[in-house]
Amino acid sequence: MKNFALIGAAGFIAPRHLKAIKETNNNLVAALDNFDSVGIIDSFFPNASFFTEFERFDRHIEKLRRSSMPIDYVSVCTPNYLHDSHIRFGLRNQADVICEKPLVLNPWNIDNLAELEKETGKNVYNIFQLRLHPAIIALKKLVDESPSDKIFEFDLTYITSRGNWYYTSWKGDINKSGGIATNIGVHFFDMLTWIFGATKENKVHIHTHDRAAGYLEFNRAKVRWFLSINEETVPEELRKEGKRTYRSMKIEGQEIEFSDGFTDLHTTSYKEVLAGRGFKLIEAKPSIQIVHDIRHAQPLGLVGDYHPFCKYTQSKHPFS
Repeated sequence: MKNFALIGAAGFIAPRHLKAIKETNNNLVAALDNFDSVGIIDSFFPNASFFTEFERFDRHIEKLRRSSMPIDYVSVCTPNYLHDSHIRFGLRNQADVICEKPLVLNPWNIDNLAELEKETGKNVYNIFQLRLHPAIIALKKLVDESPSDKIFEFDLTYITSRGNWYYTSWKGDINKSGGIATNIGVHFFDMLTWIFGATKENKVHIHTHDRAAGYLEFNRAKVRWFLSINEETVPEELRKEGKRTYRSMKIEGQEIEFSDGFTDLHTTSYKEVLAGRGFKLIEAKPSIQIVHDIRHAQPLGLVGDYHPFCKYTQSKHPFS
């Protein structure tokens, strides 16, 4: 049984990590969050120590490190811009770290963390649940077994509607979340590099507060992508049915079904980490480079090979 500490216990994604720690027969010793709405912990680890102040949490973790019950893993579920700092905290306390996506916001942060890994002898693992999805594994197998000169046509569409609260939260601040492409798209970009190889071209057609779209060319694929948190971009026939999300991946015009099990792979991710097969720090760098370049690109508008959903009228920012 391994001892875990969790940073960001009140966040949306934290229950999946709590469940994964429990289902892998390990123990949560301590948790931290600025907010104290963390009753969910009782469903998993009612005896875990909980802190709302980092300083007291830091003292507690150091005390455990000097005792007979040190922390083996730190799970990081905090806002994106805090990941780098909290990963460093885990490594400095001689713990391996399991971090939510995006691992960090900038590619050079990964280089610096790699130096700290060497100094501490500990590892950083990223949650790339799509790499563990059976449909995505089958897709990679299809590509790997195809002729090496085959270049695939691929369309990615991911719409997950959010209300006005989003823009008040840290997620609506591009300096904290990295923007739409980083916050909801980075694990898709990782999936694409994992399947299709290195990035050769990265064009951005649209990048606003509520959507982003562009064109990516990889060694083995030409990809049109569209990401949105605006309900108005959900196809009309689905909106009439009351649906607020839309996920689609097409290769050579054929739909890939990946909705089932999409959100249930954290326990599998933890099992892989604990078995020594987790996705390490350096594997995150290609996708972090992609979203960094998207964030700093000048959008081209509707020119070239753009995603068909780009034609939807862009909405006004709710607080403009």
